[in-house]
Amino acid sequence: MKTNTFNLAYYLPVLFVLSLFSCSQQNRQNEGEDVQWIQLFNGEDLENWIVKIAKHELGENFANTFRVEDGLMKVRYDGYEDFDYQYGHIFYNKPFSHYVLKVEYRFVGDQVKGGEGWAFRNSGAMLHGQDPHTMLKDQDFPISIEGQLLGGDGVNPRSTNNLCTPGTHVVINGELFTPHCVNSSSKTYHGDEWVTAEFLVLGDSVVHHIMEGEAVLTYSKPQIGGGNVANFDPIVKKDGTPLKGGYISLQSESHPIDFRNVEILDLSRWATSPKHLDSILMKEGYGAFTSNRK
Repeated sequence: MKTNTFNLAYYLPVLFVLSLFSCSQQNRQNEGEDVQWIQLFNGEDLENWIVKIAKHELGENFANTFRVEDGLMKVRYDGYEDFDYQYGHIFYNKPFSHYVLKVEYRFVGDQVKGGEGWAFRNSGAMLHGQDPHTMLKDQDFPISIEGQLLGGDGVNPRSTNNLCTPGTHVVINGELFTPHCVNSSSKTYHGDEWVTAEFLVLGDSVVHHIMEGEAVLTYSKPQIGGGNVANFDPIVKKDGTPLKGGYISLQSESHPIDFRNVEILDLSRWATSPKHLDSILMKEGYGAFTSNRK
């Protein structure tokens, strides 16, 4: 009777080729060949977004503040008699940790009655924000780091993509930064032109605010701390906690604004592989920021 025997030597070349193919496929995947930008705003409705406006319950879009018209996400106040400190935020319903966020915006029209003077042509993209479900009814801002978006008045210089810190601190030039806001080095954007602000956020290590391909502000080690946020749940605000990730939201602060092309490049799967992360950033046009990570 003939006995079938397994000849390992015969199969080794085949196994070796399959192994190389698998490694090659994995390397191509790690190097980001399948990386895609994700549109957070679909241009049709507010699907996957959650509204939270101060003095109102979660999910109540008071006076249709946030709406979609003409393919744009619009912030409007035609249903307000007075702004009355009803600061609002619209949250994407999924948290992120390592990413590039790109937001295209323009300020339009006139500020609503009751808006603060500093809120003229003022909005923001909130990064690493708290879960909106943990915000109390009267809370004004989410605990977060804010990429402050400002428009010019037509005459005076006024930078955009600044930093504000509601309930947070960051480290700038090696020192803990505790004031509420700091200006970026950006130019002024007057009128109703479309402006693109970008944010390269790498967990709790480093954050770059980017305008026209250049960093206009850089800081590191975002963390919970400080004031400039009111009516929050103290259980949520644990000062000193590193902000490794969180929710992204866009603001309503009393001046009408339009948003379009709100998109994100999710880098979280490469967070523990600096080499592959650098490769992706290079490929996507952010090579200037690969050597600045700390």
